[in-house]
Amino acid sequence: MIAIGIDLGGTNIKTALVDKEKGILKNLSIPTEADKGKDHVFDRIKISVEKLLMDTNAEPIGIGMGTPGMVSLDRSTVNNPPNLTGWGVVNVAEEVKKRTGYNCIIDNDANLAALGCSRFGVGKDFDSLIMLTLGTGVGGGIIFNRKLFRGTTGSAAELGHVIINYHGPLSNSNTRGGIEAYLGQRFLSRYASDVIRQQPDNPLYNKFKNKFDELEPVDIYQAAEDGNKLAAEILEKTGEKLGYAIVNYIHMMDIRKIVVSGGVAKAGHWLIEPAKKMAFKYLMPPFHDGFDIIYEPLGNDAALYGASSLALEHL
Repeated sequence: MIAIGIDLGGTNIKTALVDKEKGILKNLSIPTEADKGKDHVFDRIKISVEKLLMDTNAEPIGIGMGTPGMVSLDRSTVNNPPNLTGWGVVNVAEEVKKRTGYNCIIDNDANLAALGCSRFGVGKDFDSLIMLTLGTGVGGGIIFNRKLFRGTTGSAAELGHVIINYHGPLSNSNTRGGIEAYLGQRFLSRYASDVIRQQPDNPLYNKFKNKFDELEPVDIYQAAEDGNKLAAEILEKTGEKLGYAIVNYIHMMDIRKIVVSGGVAKAGHWLIEPAKKMAFKYLMPPFHDGFDIIYEPLGNDAALYGASSLALEHL
């Protein structure tokens, strides 16, 4: 069986043709052009699907799509998605079917990254896992007994907004100190910039002193790899914050496998090892058994695999 998977973002629309057994057969990405309004975005989705199917004999069973924001329990409607200004409450499944002719089912993009990990990635061997997507913000998805855990209305797993310090920094949460304020890409860069400015003798200061707005987590990672102790300390402190959040997730859900993905997660052991150390320190001892933090290398493809899996399993 073949399905179309779509990852709708504020910047790009990523689309893939996915075989249940063979994986991604073909994929492409086009700009979302979100500033031109929701009708234009849906027209862009139609163009993306048409381009994907060009010169193929594929007969997909339907479309699965990941969107930012909170999705209704029936997987048709999104409520005020971030990065898609002015959308409000939109029946996405209906709009996509109207333009493409294919039945469509949707879910939160981070949820679908977790589903993709469970079906095609490092989570294939786990019945249950918690996934954290560490990108521009922090998203989350929970797989429980091989199925997405979606809560009572479909909006569960907003893991980036779990608060670890009420007096901490601001992010997109409604209060201070959400984990996104420490792990989201632009918030980590902001923290790193503040620390580096206090160390004018550090090579990172000399490199970015006139352009701190260009500092990204990958720069901190590379500096740590090159032996920069300050960069390593920044990632260590960030990893410790991740560890605190993981303690909350595990104590609440009793799920011991934590999977991390996204651009910030590429910091690898510089981030993951401090998180493991902190989590082991503060987890209640019975929760130590089976605990692990694992990196998912699928990257953006995880959401495409999850979106297509959603269609393959529910349409």
